[in-house]
Amino acid sequence: MNQEKPRVKKVVLAYSGGLDTSVAIPWIREQYGAEIVTLTVDVGQQGELTGALDRARKNGAADSRLLDRKDLFAREFLAPAIQANALYEGVYPLSTALARPLIARSLVEVAQEVGADAVAHGCTGKGNDQVRFDVAVHTLGPHLRVIAPVREWNMNRTDELEYARAHGLSVRVTPDSPYSVDENLWGRSIEGGALEHADRAAPEEVFDWTSHPSEWPAAPETLTVEFDRGVPVRLDGVALDPVSLILSMNRRAGAHGVGRIDHVEDRVVGIKSRETYECPGALALIEAHRALEALVLPRDLLSFKAGVDRRFGELVYEGLWFSPLREALAGFLRSTQEVVTGSVTLRLHQGSVRAVGRSSEYSLLSHELATYGHGSSFPQELAVGFIHLYGLPNQLAHARAVAARARLGEEGTRAPGAVLPTA
Repeated sequence: MNQEKPRVKKVVLAYSGGLDTSVAIPWIREQYGAEIVTLTVDVGQQGELTGALDRARKNGAADSRLLDRKDLFAREFLAPAIQANALYEGVYPLSTALARPLIARSLVEVAQEVGADAVAHGCTGKGNDQVRFDVAVHTLGPHLRVIAPVREWNMNRTDELEYARAHGLSVRVTPDSPYSVDENLWGRSIEGGALEHADRAAPEEVFDWTSHPSEWPAAPETLTVEFDRGVPVRLDGVALDPVSLILSMNRRAGAHGVGRIDHVEDRVVGIKSRETYECPGALALIEAHRALEALVLPRDLLSFKAGVDRRFGELVYEGLWFSPLREALAGFLRSTQEVVTGSVTLRLHQGSVRAVGRSSEYSLLSHELATYGHGSSFPQELAVGFIHLYGLPNQLAHARAVAARARLGEEGTRAPGAVLPTA
């Protein structure tokens, strides 16, 4: 016996304009009898977003809205990610994961504005995004019901295409282009089709932001990124707003093939998946930020911060942006960035990016102490005493272990089977 679905009057649907959210509009109307308001949040995805609004209305939405949140995304979400050098599993700059809490927050805000009693998204039951949306909505708007048509209906992409054809829906995806793409300022993720086979190279057709090796410039390019308290503010001496700076980095790094990521990652739901990303600007800016931190932060802080960076990235990936721990870690990270001000020169060439120069008024690199040439102020004669004290615990422990082995060896002649510790 089918359980009757709770009554829902109005739903705000996170609408990308793609296949999953396009089929969601008529499905929600059929299953819940609800009025649909679609919300498209501009976080820097390419393409014509007003076309998504038109598709939403054609597919049955009572109203469709577009919010430009690019600047907010860059300042409130990407800036902390740069300060944290945020890379999930040391590889993925969390482009999709960083946008989801902002979109979820926007969903809750619009739901409150229009008097909706539910929100909806197009996530599957296998992915991470369902966790990110659901947890964020339950945190910020616990009174709201969350509807996930693809998850509830257990549809695959073939089913969705058939449903779209049967209902005469306006969709962008065709059987000849089976990829699911998500874009924002920080990167581009591509899933589906041939990419589901980890033993095959990603076909060139899936890449859009990064050049093929045959198109890479022959000569390297250098550029200088200036930071203010851990946030990039200038490129080659020109002050730019956060959105323009990131877009410029995407273009310049992508032209050299920087930013292609082919990664088998561990999803929140417990399965592994082959993921393909393009994140040229993100990888270049994180490389520059790391180089500047290495110049201005002391060793113990760098070591401790690396663990905080890793945990910050995990929390973002796991959909816990609004958790007390993520907020506390962000506070710690901000405190470390007071001196992360200066410039870094990056070299882009043949698919790689690396820092080749860095400077800061807060630099801890002292030429007078580090030089091997004339004018060194380092008191080398004090190194002997330092080394003695530094190695003293090891010296004492080793002597004690040698004595213990000797004693156990003598006892072993009277007690067969005794196990002697090794050095």
